[in-house]
This record gives sequence, structure tokens and C-alpha cells, in this order.
Amino acid sequence: MSFFSLLLILVLLYQEFKNFKIAAIILVNLPLALIGGVFAVFITSGIISIPSLIGFITLFGIATRNGILLVSRFNALKLEGIGLYDRIVKGSLDRLNPILMTALATGLSLIPLAITGDAPGNEIQSPMAKVILGGLLTSTFLNLIVVPVVYYFTNQNSEQK
Repeated sequence: MSFFSLLLILVLLYQEFKNFKIAAIILVNLPLALIGGVFAVFITSGIISIPSLIGFITLFGIATRNGILLVSRFNALKLEGIGLYDRIVKGSLDRLNPILMTALATGLSLIPLAITGDAPGNEIQSPMAKVILGGLLTSTFLNLIVVPVVYYFTNQNSEQK
């Protein structure tokens, strides 16, 4: 089922960007989010439950959105005729604030849910919040490093032609 979901995300990204390479660059974010989510599950309960799986789905959506923000800005700067290196630096700086503000707002709103996991009624919300928080930490910061690097190396040869 998860393979089908990834395939569906890839098809939707291809539909938007009309380029499998760009869609694949955006999907690089998913393992980056998975690292933090799995680590959060490991250090808290060690149990992957339905609520934590829902957290992973939410986390993948956030990570995909962050990748779309970066890559779409890189593509817009390309249309303006900006070179590859300058495009990546400027595009990353342009999208730094929106990505960090969204992650910070999401993270701060989830902290009370993650902390009060023992309170009645939080049995579902707490594992989900912990997964999202852990994944947000890794995907947000690694997204700002890994995606630009992958974009650079995948577009380096096409820029020289």
C-alpha cells in the first residue's frame, strides 16, 4: 500500500512539473522525514501504531510541500535566466523563511500534544505529534541542504550544454 502511495505522489508531482527528475528530487524529502519520525518512535514508545502511521502520512505531506516550495522557486529563477549556482543560493534563501515559519508553527503547536501523552484523550494525538515533531526536525533542516545539493548535481550537466 505504501508503494502505491509513493507511486501516486510521483504521478501527481510529474503532472505538476512535467518532469520525472524534478518529481524525484522532491521525493528525496520523504526519507529525510522518515529518519526523524522513526527516531521519535524509537526513543518514545518504540511502537508503530495507527496514530503514528497517521503522523507519518502528515509528515510526508509537509516534507513534500517543502520540496515543492524549493524546486518551484529554483525553476522560476531558471526562467529568469539565473545561473544554476546563483539560482540555488537565491532560491534557498527566498524559501528559508516560509519553510522555517511553517515548521516552527507546526512544531510549537504539537509540543503540548506530545508532552501530555498520558492525559486522557491523548492516546491518539500524542504518538502522532511525536512522529511529526521528530520528522519535522530532520526533514526541515536536511531539506534545506540535501534538496539543493541534489538539484545542483542533477542539473549540472544540462546547464553546461
